[in-house]
Amino acid sequence: MTIDSGNTIDWGKTSNDYSLYRSKMPDSFFRKLLEHGIGKEKQKILDLGSGTGNLAREFSRNGSIVSGIDISEEQILVAQKLMHEQDLDIDFQVSSAESLPFNDDSFDCATANQCFHYFETKKALAEIKRVLKSNGLLMLSNFSWLPRIDAVARESEKLVLKYNPNWGAADYDGVPAPYYKLSKLGLVQRVMFFYDVHVPFTKENWRGRVRASRGIGASLTEDEVNKFDKEHQVLLDSITEDAFSIMHRVDVNIFSFNDYQHYHSTL
Repeated sequence: MTIDSGNTIDWGKTSNDYSLYRSKMPDSFFRKLLEHGIGKEKQKILDLGSGTGNLAREFSRNGSIVSGIDISEEQILVAQKLMHEQDLDIDFQVSSAESLPFNDDSFDCATANQCFHYFETKKALAEIKRVLKSNGLLMLSNFSWLPRIDAVARESEKLVLKYNPNWGAADYDGVPAPYYKLSKLGLVQRVMFFYDVHVPFTKENWRGRVRASRGIGASLTEDEVNKFDKEHQVLLDSITEDAFSIMHRVDVNIFSFNDYQHYHSTL
């Protein structure tokens, strides 16, 4: 995968840090999804770009029947390991969103957290529509720190850009992605909401979280990552106490491919 002015992105390189330090979605996220018909017991859910399975495991714990796919074999191996350690049953498979290994009409809903922008939109939507049932829902979400509000995030981003000037995710302004454009591809937006949460970190946790990002761990060499991490530690020692929080924004969009009546019949 290439992004950020041609940088090669390999999420497999970040699997260890990703599983340890990638911030989990807050409990409020799952409660709010349930209010809109996603995450119900026995509901069949496909988690796209599942990574190490954070969303998939929570849905499974809540009683949903879950499958998860990711293009990174390393990520899926970690997801399977964590699944077994937590005594869960999830069908994790290595696959792209553009060529799903599932039968037609297999799922009640599909979810994609912090990953939809990596997909080939038209091909992925065609596959998602194919595997969803006729009244199926598609949930797209993001969970992003806010550098324009939080000084620690802002200073850390400046250091990321020193090592990776092409990183395109810096200086997020907090404006949710313009998914309204998907209406031209047959989607109907049913729900949109966003809200902010404080996520607690220690210096070690935050260093791991930043290493797990595409700007560092997924893009740089091992030597570059180590040099960045040492300088990041020095930076954090100069600007913050050991325990702090970073403001994050959750944004959620829920779509259907069908009419309004079908959507409400799933609630």
